Amino acid sequence: MADPSLLRARLKPVFEDMVKRSTVAERFVHRDAYRITIATLWTNLVLKPEDAGIDEADLEAVHDLLSAEAQAVLGADEDLTSCFAFLNSKQGEAAMKEAKLSKTHKDLLLYFCSMILDPDGHRKWMDRVREGVLQRP
Repeated sequence: MADPSLLRARLKPVFEDMVKRSTVAERFVHRDAYRITIATLWTNLVLKPEDAGIDEADLEAVHDLLSAEAQAVLGADEDLTSCFAFLNSKQGEAAMKEAKLSKTHKDLLLYFCSMILDPDGHRKWMDRVREGVLQRP
């Protein structure tokens, strides 16, 4: 497992780019855009951690780093989980529409919302999919 300071250094350019891409009027972070970006980063890291030069064993530490970054940018009451909760709301739906996310991108984020916000319900739903009772969306 990598040292958290090494992980932070490895991800620092990504964190800086997320803020830059979410900044409007040269100094204000568009909170909704940032939430979409950090949630997208997390989904990509979970799906292919090796693409970012991290090991799967480092994902818990990376999750903590992303939550700390969200708090630094969005405020003390925010973290990675709250970003997914936002995306799972009507306001999040509107933000994803405004951002013109593809259906695949939106579906991926909502799939992760299900896993993160209701892991037991997600597990039961996936069991039913595997049993052939339900189909994936």
